[in-house]
Amino acid sequence: MPKLYNGGYNMDFEEIMKKLEEITAELEKGELTLDESVKKFEEGIKLSKECSKILEDSEKRINILINNDGNISEENFLPEEG
Repeated sequence: MPKLYNGGYNMDFEEIMKKLEEITAELEKGELTLDESVKKFEEGIKLSKECSKILEDSEKRINILINNDGNISEENFLPEEG
């Protein structure tokens, strides 16, 4: 079920990414007026921020279960730097 994120978008991550792709395609066509282009760009920025927020929230929630001598313990996920 899609969640309502801070930006007011009732979409999940994949839906937001699809919308960003659509906006990018519209902007790349070059058929919009300057005003329409600016509005699309603003919407794209808002959607991009929502994706970042979703990813940050997901990263905070990721936990790895480790089987340690038959005992299951929970550890925070630390992404590899690279």
